[in-house]
Amino acid sequence: MAIIGIDLGTTNSLAAVWRNGKSELIPNAAGDFLTPSAVSIDSDGTILVGRAARDRLVSAPDCSAARFKRFMGSAKTYTLAGRAFRPEDLSSFILRSLREDAEAYLGEPVTEAVVSVPAYFAEAQRAATKRAAALAGLKVERLVNEPSAAAVAGHISEGEQDKVCLVFDLGGGTLDVSLVERFGNVVSVTAVSGDNRLGGEDFDQAIARGFCEDCGLDFDRLSPRQQEMITRQAETCKMALTHQEIVGMSVDDGEISGALTLSNEWLIRKSGALFQRMIAPIQRVFLDAGISYQELDDLVMVGGSSHMPVVRRYISRFLHKEPSRDSRPDTAIALGAGICAGIKARTGDLKELVLTDVCPFTLGVARYNASESARDLMSPIIERNSVLPTSKMGVYYTVRDGQDKVDIRIYQGEHRYCADNTLLGQLVLKVPPAPRGQQSVRIRFTYDINGLLEVEVANEAGQMERLVLQNKDMAPEEAQRRLQELSKLKLHPREQEECRAMLARGERLFAATVGGLREEVGQMLDWYQQHLSSQEALRIAKATKKIDQFFDQVEAYIGDAALPPPEPFEEDEL
Repeated sequence: MAIIGIDLGTTNSLAAVWRNGKSELIPNAAGDFLTPSAVSIDSDGTILVGRAARDRLVSAPDCSAARFKRFMGSAKTYTLAGRAFRPEDLSSFILRSLREDAEAYLGEPVTEAVVSVPAYFAEAQRAATKRAAALAGLKVERLVNEPSAAAVAGHISEGEQDKVCLVFDLGGGTLDVSLVERFGNVVSVTAVSGDNRLGGEDFDQAIARGFCEDCGLDFDRLSPRQQEMITRQAETCKMALTHQEIVGMSVDDGEISGALTLSNEWLIRKSGALFQRMIAPIQRVFLDAGISYQELDDLVMVGGSSHMPVVRRYISRFLHKEPSRDSRPDTAIALGAGICAGIKARTGDLKELVLTDVCPFTLGVARYNASESARDLMSPIIERNSVLPTSKMGVYYTVRDGQDKVDIRIYQGEHRYCADNTLLGQLVLKVPPAPRGQQSVRIRFTYDINGLLEVEVANEAGQMERLVLQNKDMAPEEAQRRLQELSKLKLHPREQEECRAMLARGERLFAATVGGLREEVGQMLDWYQQHLSSQEALRIAKATKKIDQFFDQVEAYIGDAALPPPEPFEEDEL
């Protein structure tokens, strides 16, 4: 049974599989790679998916739906032909269609997939995506962030070139921006940001509303059918402006009519606010990663909406960097998801590839606010953009004399006050009564990218409470397996074989040298252990390469006294 990768998009969806040493796109029943993310119910109750459903958005708007990915994880419902559907229900029809197309193409059952999601999707949205997959008959243990998938696709196509990349992913309904470092066999996302309400659909709306404004029509007072008709025309013109300087747009349904000549300059005027919204996530990822614009090696633009010349020019001018010519906006994410499916299947030619991701939101606990006791403060334990999986600990003290228990409430979000963030769960731990500030509790968060958060709380007497917060659709055996994997994080990385070997080599060289060189070897060992403590694959890989080069110089110097001593190490080289 094959494992496939799926790019579940707002406008179009694709599937890919890793075989014969490459990620291969899977065609649908019509022979196309792109399946429109649209669903419609025919007059006889048949559920239509893809192009047929998209064509009915105008002719049968009461029976059809699209763009529902934007509302994954929300309470929004769609009524089609008198039946109510959640966004994950509609998404499951898309996923089932992709699964059936893959089975027909591969000639074998497909029961498992790796599905891509926007990096900025919250836990509720990720959980809804997994529910949709389960409804489609697919087991999904791994979700991969869309920019990460695009980055790993670029890594495979270009080879192991060390570089810092900005992945700008503008799809039909969402914008993801990620800084990615590629180093050796490690592809590491260092910072993510985005806007879950910004995409190509917003440009369609801007064109549709701008057209109505210039033609003397009130878009908001049109019927749903007329709005959809104009929006579809707007989408067609937007795509035409990718290749033409000017295009004509006209509508006439017997009730309303209008005609206008559009250009990219006109589009910029009508959608200026959308361009401004693109910049904030870019600025945020550079700030979070501590990287300057000058350190950027590559700009990778993916997502169907990044085809737009006005978008490409705007972003490249802001960053003073031309987009990579090798990026494939429509298919990069699907191809990357296919590679991740190959990694999941433990394919031999992908075993050495390491893909790390980051936590898009901060996780923390409520802390007592001495200034406003009714408004608890957010105390971060795992900061946003921490490399995953991760395990971090915080220490907290009692705030009242005689306090005999501590109430721990776990939150997700970036706001200062807990009430503005999302409550994930809570637990209570007893502590020995004592004057305030004399009893402490240690709170450890251990978290993976698929939504499993283990919270361990211990007091000074050794008493402990434990809470596991997981995707409610996660099977118990899957949760237990992940907990076993996460427990490895609590072992220091120096226990890993390569790291142990490097430390042993350094200790041998420390014993073999004297004077200033011995002192420098000792300093390098201390420095290396500090990097091991970070438990971050990219950082450890860089440090391992650097210290290995240094040890090579030391051994060469010991073996040949005519050689100059190793050059002093410069910390900023990392």
